[in-house]
Amino acid sequence: MKSIVCHGPRDLRIEERETPVAGPDEVLVRVEAGGICGSDLHYFNNGGFGAIRIKEPMILGHEVAGRIAAVGPEVSGLEVGALVAINPSRPCGHCVYCRRAQYNQCLEMRYYGSAMRMPHVQGAFSEMLVAKAWQCEVLPEGITAAEAAFAEPFSVALHAVNRAGRLIGKRVLVTGAGPIGALAVAAAKLHGALEVVATDIVDEALERAAAVGADRVINVATHGADLAAYGADKGSFDAVIEASGTEVAMRAALDVIRPRGRLIQLGLGGEVSLPQNQIVAKEIELCGSFRFHEEFAWAVELIGARRVPLGPLLTGTFPVADAVAAFESAGDRRTAMKVQIAFG
Repeated sequence: MKSIVCHGPRDLRIEERETPVAGPDEVLVRVEAGGICGSDLHYFNNGGFGAIRIKEPMILGHEVAGRIAAVGPEVSGLEVGALVAINPSRPCGHCVYCRRAQYNQCLEMRYYGSAMRMPHVQGAFSEMLVAKAWQCEVLPEGITAAEAAFAEPFSVALHAVNRAGRLIGKRVLVTGAGPIGALAVAAAKLHGALEVVATDIVDEALERAAAVGADRVINVATHGADLAAYGADKGSFDAVIEASGTEVAMRAALDVIRPRGRLIQLGLGGEVSLPQNQIVAKEIELCGSFRFHEEFAWAVELIGARRVPLGPLLTGTFPVADAVAAFESAGDRRTAMKVQIAFG
């Protein structure tokens, strides 16, 4: 079978790997679609991010969907031919955090396409993939594999909105309108937000955020005063989902969030400096959001019911043979939002 393997910065290869065999409680999936994530781009462009570096060849990818090709003898409820989205998160189930049902904090997490551990956890960008039966969520007839492959990034967005608390009737700001930010816009609207404003520095990204439900979009590079106006009377937003990972966006959010509002930090960046006095005086809650767990099943249900406007977000599909071109395309924010690889 063909796999997309990263050997280091700008060194992406299509390699033949041995087709895996499903164990008793596993299924073999013929992968049909896989979305390129920001972490995949970090591995492709830089060989990693922060202290996490590729030290051995690693198959990339964790946003995948496909059809079941075989099931193990202990598997029930899954049939050959069913379209499934595969949860890439494999917590151990035994550590202190798993016992507390905080599975996304698992001490022994195995997450597809991650160089955090050695040996690395191989990713899902292969023509065939073995997964535990519990990782698979079935999609209804009529849903495409391309739609199903959005389950993982939408789960990330749902977890962030879940961390924001009750949003019915609330005003929400989403900073950073990349794929996760745009999906957070859609998730916030599904959760009953009265108004969702999205900001970014790229007009094309903002257009897509508007297409999935943002009530207003603001290019803060050219119209920063429009966002600053929301800072009147100590702020306008009940919740902010910060998806850019930049200090400037976090600081701007603190200016426009209402007293006792909640700032959900979703984007990953680096060390930042924040105005402590402002956080204290406005009694702002700072809340991190990392991956997901139960939200994956929710994401599949919502996608299966076509309650998520995914069409505006899929901006390119490439065959496996053109994987390098797919990654190049995915890195251009003006022309791409979510780029997928078609394995079929």
